[in-house]
Amino acid sequence: MADFTERYPDACSIKVTWGDMDALQHVNNVAYFRYFEDARIEFFNREFPLTEMYRQGLGPVISENHASYRRPVVYPDTLLVGISCSEIGDDRFTLHYEVFSTQQQCVTTTGSSVAVMFDFKQGKKTPLPTDLRAILQRL
Repeated sequence: MADFTERYPDACSIKVTWGDMDALQHVNNVAYFRYFEDARIEFFNREFPLTEMYRQGLGPVISENHASYRRPVVYPDTLLVGISCSEIGDDRFTLHYEVFSTQQQCVTTTGSSVAVMFDFKQGKKTPLPTDLRAILQRL
């Protein structure tokens, strides 16, 4: 766990709920995309609140999601979701996720999302704001 928390000191902590499990008695694959979303929103709220951009009709939207399941997770457990960033383009960036199970003491799931900056008023892509780009480059 020390390695994980060193790589991701601000990892999002998520408690697995009974309702996250499916008939096969492990966390359903769809739940991981909610976990990724929770970690992504927590990151933005901490590093770059999107509230002002949303008021202006701008914001990142997810154009792709991917997950790789290494080990099943079951209730009860607490997961830590770490985020990193790569492939920062003019109007998009890729976030990578690692999900660490505190019960199993290992990474159980990895994933990624491609986010595209979008202008909701004009209904089209728009360039990344300079200050957001700087934060993503540090990530």
